[in-house]
Amino acid sequence: MNSEQQIIRTEYSEIMQKSYIDYAMSVIVSRALPDVRDGLKPVQRRTLYDMYELGIRYDRPYRKCARIVGDTMGKYHPHGDSSIYEALVVMAQEFKKGLPLVDGHGNFGSIEGDGAAAMRYTEARLQRITQECFLADLDKNVVDFMPNFDETEKEPEVLPVRLPNLLVNGAEGIAVGMVTSIPPHNLGEVIDAVTAAVRNSSITTEELMQYVQGPDFPTGGIVVNKDELLEIYKTGTGKIRMRGRVEVEKAKNGRENLVITEIPYTMIGANIGKFLNDVAALVETKKTTDIVDISNQSSKDGIRIVLELRKGADTKNLINMLYKKTRLEDTFSVNMLAVCDGRPETLGIKKIIEHHIDFQFEVNTRKYKTLLEKETGKREIQEGLMKACDVIDLIIEILRGSKSREQARDCLVNGVTEGIKFRSRTSRKQAAQLQFTEAQATAILEMRLYKLIGLEIEALQREYDETVKNIARYEDLLNNYDSMANLIVKELQEMKKIYAQPRKTLVENGEEAVYEEKKAEEMEVVFLMDRFGYARTVDTATYERNRETADAESRYVISCMNTDKLCLFTDQGNQHLIKVMDIPFGKFRDKGKPVDNFCNYSSARESIVAVESLQRVKMSLLIFATELGMVKQVEGSEFDVAKRTVAATKLQEGDRLLDVHCMDEAETAVFRTKNGICLRIAIGEIPQKKKGAAGVRGIRLAGDDRVEAMYYPGPERDKTIVYKDKEVHLDRLKIAGRDTKGTKMRV
Repeated sequence: MNSEQQIIRTEYSEIMQKSYIDYAMSVIVSRALPDVRDGLKPVQRRTLYDMYELGIRYDRPYRKCARIVGDTMGKYHPHGDSSIYEALVVMAQEFKKGLPLVDGHGNFGSIEGDGAAAMRYTEARLQRITQECFLADLDKNVVDFMPNFDETEKEPEVLPVRLPNLLVNGAEGIAVGMVTSIPPHNLGEVIDAVTAAVRNSSITTEELMQYVQGPDFPTGGIVVNKDELLEIYKTGTGKIRMRGRVEVEKAKNGRENLVITEIPYTMIGANIGKFLNDVAALVETKKTTDIVDISNQSSKDGIRIVLELRKGADTKNLINMLYKKTRLEDTFSVNMLAVCDGRPETLGIKKIIEHHIDFQFEVNTRKYKTLLEKETGKREIQEGLMKACDVIDLIIEILRGSKSREQARDCLVNGVTEGIKFRSRTSRKQAAQLQFTEAQATAILEMRLYKLIGLEIEALQREYDETVKNIARYEDLLNNYDSMANLIVKELQEMKKIYAQPRKTLVENGEEAVYEEKKAEEMEVVFLMDRFGYARTVDTATYERNRETADAESRYVISCMNTDKLCLFTDQGNQHLIKVMDIPFGKFRDKGKPVDNFCNYSSARESIVAVESLQRVKMSLLIFATELGMVKQVEGSEFDVAKRTVAATKLQEGDRLLDVHCMDEAETAVFRTKNGICLRIAIGEIPQKKKGAAGVRGIRLAGDDRVEAMYYPGPERDKTIVYKDKEVHLDRLKIAGRDTKGTKMRV
């Protein structure tokens, strides 16, 4: 080994911890969370800046999104085109952003969840507000620029956004171990709040909330927990309860229709279709009989979902049911997390506004320092030109007598007259007294003769006066806090006047949605499930008329009440509960629906071994038997639980539940194995255990033999089975002890 090389020993866990923290911070700061100053994630900031650099302005033609995405990816954001295009699309969607930043042309998706067309088909350009309030003054050194990923380009660390975009447009993002979720707000209200905070630095959150009523979602709707908003905006976390807006319209024949004209913000996309399905399910399961038809008449003009009602329907109760049973009432989880000074921080509304104001003072200070330097340089040149006009004859004499440009410049700046021919000593003496600056001398040497026209000299004087005024104004802004504050307020009010829109979301303290659920008429039904897992219920009369066919075609036939529940026991030892009401009730020849639809059971992972009504289970002792011969008795009341899925028994590794039997008048249990071994034991030998226990061994198996079937011969149950085409009389088998080997059946 080379003497200069060294082996560094370190803990693997330390390397992993450091690497993961570095990765997490990279995702948090560089990808997932917005910056508190401009309210933009890096991909959004880079896309907007690239459009600005490409000259895709609001007053110029649209350009293909593919060009924008490709240029952004190649120059600034090397993370794949899909993420860039998705960010571009969202910034153009009016139903997602309170203030769209991109003007999209083409199919940019719909509120109902339709995706945007491919980037090769769509076009885009900047919105006017984006150009004027997000990207203006980038040439005035208002923000720092940093190298891009390959150090071939420069990109801004943050955009000089003039309005609090983090509040106006909100933000959503998932980082490593943290998530941000900020609702959008009304531009006019937020500007008023910022104005009040600029004028009163000690303003409280309560006072700010006098200006900002609450979130203002682009989909409208109603916020119904107004009293809780103050705490949410103080801490930056909480839940906002939202409802859609429902109107009652008169229809024909004295009927009424419920028309949903605004939806909760969280219902955007596929959740509109889910809402329609949920309403249809309420009708199918007889939760309501008041809805005759449902239709989605939404268009580009807005949301319009119409529920046609039967005559005499209780509209208020039905509206409350929609709020309770569907996503027409939903919650928006608020977590106002943003990158602050390079690290993530959860902020209240006051902190967000304070950071915005500090950023505005910083941006404007840098802007007017740059402008002041520019105007100061201009004043220097203007003063030189005006001074030159007063001694223009002398300057012309110097120029004519000089042998080079450098000689003339040296005379103008330092008064060096050697080597220059003058007409008189007086001229030489006057030339020696000239003291122009380098910049003034350059301007004089480059001055055109038409500038000596009288009107041009007057224009120069006016320009000089304007420059002096500008310098005085800029110095006042930079040296006087109140002057800068007034300027910021003035610019904000101008933006409000041009871009503010009326509030869309109503904020109030809504009453709790209470509805009376009509109790279904209790009746006895018969549950039928075929060998493919399709389930349905029919009334008892229908079953009696078709008993023979039903018994032949169905794997399970269970008589129960429609208000009861069914217990499905599976080979994985799980119990799934199903409300009988959830199972389709209808005609005998109806196909039904897969039982997977009504509970957490999955036919791909487990198989049903027994189905019983919960009412019967509660009144019985249950015998559990497994393929490895384990048995136990369990009190049925243990299976009356609130959860839809619970573990019904404990299984050993490689074992499966074989059978669950409700105790009746049977006195013995018979095991039959795959190899034809039978063992008949007294049920009294099976101990009673809890459902979480594994049980005891019922039969001792040899080699790879497994229990294949369980029988419980009784007065009302067939005591004869057929095994390999030969009848076996179970009641003739000798009763043996539990945990014995059993006897081989003769065939």
